[in-house]
Amino acid sequence: MASKPPSSARILLVDNNTNGLKARKAVLQDQGYVITIASGEDALVQFSRQNFDLVITGRRMERADGVKLISQLRNIAPNVPIVLISGYANTLGLTEANTGADAVIQKGPNEVTHLVHVVARLLRAKPSRKPPSSATPPPAGPKKRKSS
Repeated sequence: MASKPPSSARILLVDNNTNGLKARKAVLQDQGYVITIASGEDALVQFSRQNFDLVITGRRMERADGVKLISQLRNIAPNVPIVLISGYANTLGLTEANTGADAVIQKGPNEVTHLVHVVARLLRAKPSRKPPSSATPPPAGPKKRKSS
């Protein structure tokens, strides 16, 4: 199993699925993390009041969309790692590139294992500046050769 990051890490866990929140909270607390839970509509308020080391959000929530939330959070603090969890990640083709998340996890039987590993990796990683998903630059085209 991956080594644990510092137990003082503050994680904002956002999802309107109560059972999913409870399960993820229990798993992450067992790994030694400090967790703050907020509903989708309160996530931005919580995020602006406290510093977080990581955000984990669902994709589909009442009155909120996880991908839109990621974009808003990136505008506030572009260096905070964000994980998107969705039961339709594979079906919808959700990726880090098209969501702005640092990691996308498919809900299912391997979700807990992936979540623990991804959280540990992201909390250990040095922050890198990630643009909001709406500002992701287009892929680079072929390089032009200089004439000699």
